[in-house]
Amino acid sequence: MSESVPTSTAGSLFTTVRRGAVHRWSRTLIPTARDAPADAELPSHIFLTRAGYIRKVGSGVYDYLPLAKRVLSKIETIVREEMDGAGASEMLVPHIVPIELYKGTKRDEDYGDLLMRFTDRHGRDAALGPTHEEIVTEMLKGSVNSYKQLPVNVYQIQTKFRDEFRPRAGLLRGREFIMKDAYSFHLAVEGEGGLNETYDAMYSAYENIFRRCGLDFSIVEAEAGPIGGSASHEFMVNCATGEDTIMVCPASGYAANVEKCETGERAYSFASAPARDLATHHTPKMPGIDGVAEHLGTTPAGMLKTIVMQPVEPEECGPKWVLAVVRGDHDVNEGKVRDAVGFAVEMGDEKSAREAGFSIGYVSPRSAISIPDCLLVVDPDATSPEGEGGTWATGSDKPDHHDTGFNWTRDLGAELPEPGTVSPDKTVLGDSVKVADIRNALAGDPSPRSPGATLEAKRGIEVGHIFKLGTKYSEAFDFSVLDKDQKKQAVIMGCYGIGVSRTMAACVEMSHDDNGIIWPAPVAPYHALICLVKPEDEASRTACDQIADDLSSRGVDVLIDDRKERPGVKFKDADLIGIPIRITIGPKTLEKGGAEVKRRREEGFGEVVESGDVSDRVFALLSSR
Repeated sequence: MSESVPTSTAGSLFTTVRRGAVHRWSRTLIPTARDAPADAELPSHIFLTRAGYIRKVGSGVYDYLPLAKRVLSKIETIVREEMDGAGASEMLVPHIVPIELYKGTKRDEDYGDLLMRFTDRHGRDAALGPTHEEIVTEMLKGSVNSYKQLPVNVYQIQTKFRDEFRPRAGLLRGREFIMKDAYSFHLAVEGEGGLNETYDAMYSAYENIFRRCGLDFSIVEAEAGPIGGSASHEFMVNCATGEDTIMVCPASGYAANVEKCETGERAYSFASAPARDLATHHTPKMPGIDGVAEHLGTTPAGMLKTIVMQPVEPEECGPKWVLAVVRGDHDVNEGKVRDAVGFAVEMGDEKSAREAGFSIGYVSPRSAISIPDCLLVVDPDATSPEGEGGTWATGSDKPDHHDTGFNWTRDLGAELPEPGTVSPDKTVLGDSVKVADIRNALAGDPSPRSPGATLEAKRGIEVGHIFKLGTKYSEAFDFSVLDKDQKKQAVIMGCYGIGVSRTMAACVEMSHDDNGIIWPAPVAPYHALICLVKPEDEASRTACDQIADDLSSRGVDVLIDDRKERPGVKFKDADLIGIPIRITIGPKTLEKGGAEVKRRREEGFGEVVESGDVSDRVFALLSSR
């Protein structure tokens, strides 16, 4: 299931009856700046810093100043309302996770250096949680012992930690971030109270959350990654500056991230007669595949890239090594290799691979013949090439050397699968060779859902991710319950995350111009900004106070710019901080009968509205969005 969801339209912004806040700029902390930080490249980093929302404390660590805190609080309120409405219960667990809780799931190894570790004064090892699957599973194990207590869905909103080597992009890739994480526990996958029921409820809740936040987003199929699990979807904010690539089929609506995206059937053949002899070339210290290709008189598309991988659990499967072969300008997709061979794989340990005889960096498909216990997996595009005389450039299986003229039929023919031998999963089989889709999808690839259509690439920022975890964590913690037949059964889990601080940054990436931020009204720190041209003018102050009170009574949050600054400075700051509606009050507007009302996203001058009608006009503009 996938779809692109447009920015929300009005309806629910002021459904809760409450008085809006009325604050004065001169009495809060909004330290706007003319220049961006030297390390800021993305709009969210630039504008959130310049507009006084965040302030850098250290690498990947930021203060959230009053404007940012108001945005975060509004996002959190929407999240809480939708999570509560979907049947989840809020709780809170510690930031500190004893390291032994990670041992059973091996996530201390999976996260590696990203896990922010420390040792306390008593010598106990712990980590600051990046997520809390382990600690929540351990908590539920101590609280639930019967199927009658299931299902349970709990969530929290708190700060998480990830020791990024190179924090960048402000709040999008930091070492400390605010996240909503939820965990559900079930006896079954299907049926009432099953995992699928809650997963679908979370899917709908996430749609509601991001619609209510005013975001333009897509829902895409995704890989589970280090969390684990059998199925997952990502919620991606659509924007040109997004850090993630989304592959979309415009004909069918299919969408997936680049790690998960399938491709349609691609023709392949090994049967190509060689037009060149195999020749070996000395390629010492060449700077990557582009340099090697240039030296050999070809292009990366004319080369084969052979990646040495190995089973994660070698005792549970046949081969000791898996060689993944793709075209030189393509990237191997580990998840697709896993699906093709039927077991989990990882990059080969370099020391063990060298000891086995692999010349790392110079491996060719011929290694599958010379080194025992190898399974060769070839992407269709890496079989016989069009042109190039039916030959490829490859590694030479010895350091600092590459070959030209490699031909599958001549140089590996005895090991190739017979044409037309197809397994149930459409993977072509041989004794030790498979042909399967094992590379990252690219724009222009055939769609896997609509014959004749091709995939298109979009950019996005991940703000939400939901997973069907299965029993990975419950089995690691021996968390089982008695079913209705009094038999022990491992509890089935789901996991559901939202990056709250990432959502704030993604709003800015999605909605800004050269002058600053353009907040979606539901999450804006204030809905309306009243700009007093002359704060010392009593008539202006009286009109301002009356308009602010009228708006507040209708639930509109108001910021009054009462600073003794030039109008030009105030207008520039108003655009920078991005409040949806600007109301300008001064002697000239009062002479015309009232105040100028202008939407942030519109250029030029606003419309002059009579003072008594300003509240209605602003409320109408906010409600229509």
